[in-house]
Amino acid sequence: MYIKVHPRIEVKRPEISPEDIRTTVDNTLRSRARDTDPVQWVGVGMDGHGRLLEYVAVEVENSMWLVFHGAPVTKSVLREVGLGRDAR
Repeated sequence: MYIKVHPRIEVKRPEISPEDIRTTVDNTLRSRARDTDPVQWVGVGMDGHGRLLEYVAVEVENSMWLVFHGAPVTKSVLREVGLGRDAR
């Protein structure tokens, strides 16, 4: 699998490198498909520094993924992938 990281991630969040995003995708704890066209995958994983990060990616070719969003994980994404608490 080849992972391409959109450059705007590093521009918007200079503390998160493309390699951090690739490591996060490789270390995904949980992900799920969103009902979009093309299908987007949202995931949560650990980078090489022990940080929990979220990402959103699309498959642009067979086994080639474009990650266009990467950030410190939010409560809403944790809930979306089934790792957060339900608000009750």
